[in-house]
Amino acid sequence: MVDILLIVLGALCLLVGLLGCVLPFLPGPPVAYAGMLLLHFTDRVSFSSSQLVTWLLVVVVLQVLDYFTPMLGSKYIGGSKWGSWGCVVGTVVGLFFLPFGIIAGPFLGAVIGELLGKKEIGEALRSGIGSFLGFLVGTLLKFVLCFYFCYQFIAGLVG
Repeated sequence: MVDILLIVLGALCLLVGLLGCVLPFLPGPPVAYAGMLLLHFTDRVSFSSSQLVTWLLVVVVLQVLDYFTPMLGSKYIGGSKWGSWGCVVGTVVGLFFLPFGIIAGPFLGAVIGELLGKKEIGEALRSGIGSFLGFLVGTLLKFVLCFYFCYQFIAGLVG
């Protein structure tokens, strides 16, 4: 009976984790990882300690990286320090205007930062697009990890 409850709660955590990949107020990968832990505590599946620790490290790195991918995208496209700092400030300010602020904040921050750094509007917009692409890469990485957890969850139950 407890196993069934843990499996159902774990599956719900995985679904919420998938939603958290696109809803910025839900921490997707950590919630999905919690679902894996719930499954681990059943009698049906036992993951190794190295799996659990590795998954935890990947979740932590991905969560931290998620805040920096917009800045890295801006930098990769050719943004300057002004654009990078604008992206960081925009990300922080965007957190106060969820859910759209998490997307618009880094973009607008990078654009405004570049404009303050005396860049032309075209260069500033390119930096903003880079921050948006960085955001998309971060979101894709979260989806990949959460789908991997879903796969492991199902494989653990079936196998």
